[in-house]
Amino acid sequence: MPMGRGAKIAIGIGVVVLILYLLLASPYNQLVSLQERVAKTRADVEVQLNRRLDLIPNLVETVKGYAAHERQTLEAVIKARRQVAAAGTLAQKLAANQGLTQALGRLMVVVERYPQLKASQNFRTLQDQLEGTENRIAVARTRYNEAVRAYNTAIRRFPTVIVARLLGFAPEQTFAAPTQARQAPKVKF
Repeated sequence: MPMGRGAKIAIGIGVVVLILYLLLASPYNQLVSLQERVAKTRADVEVQLNRRLDLIPNLVETVKGYAAHERQTLEAVIKARRQVAAAGTLAQKLAANQGLTQALGRLMVVVERYPQLKASQNFRTLQDQLEGTENRIAVARTRYNEAVRAYNTAIRRFPTVIVARLLGFAPEQTFAAPTQARQAPKVKF
């Protein structure tokens, strides 16, 4: 039985709709996956920053016992930690962490003055954990930047750029070192 003209048009429209769906669905799904990877790696950075925050009070308390008269340095570390904890966005947390890094550097100079503190097993364990956490933060930042690069590249490629613009996928920001982090810290004894 021959097909009517209306049936042929309906099939043609159906085929076009199916092709358009397939062309749009794949880029959309890719963008969603990349966006989720960015969110996961951002959360990984925050987990490591929080781990660092959790270690700081123990480190400060350990040093307090040995270096009670180094109050100004200890207060600077505590103040910097509070600023990190109060930061809202990840970018603010990273900026506040730069100040915490500097305060911890000054604390390590204080530690050098107390050989018995350096020999303390408790302090060495905390120092090792803090060093490991610093490494984890660096790795998490690198992974985040890689995820952002892949996502930002995808939303700019053709034909995905069409889907990205239609559905409001916006570029993400990578982490960049603050200007003050590019300068070597000054250590005075």
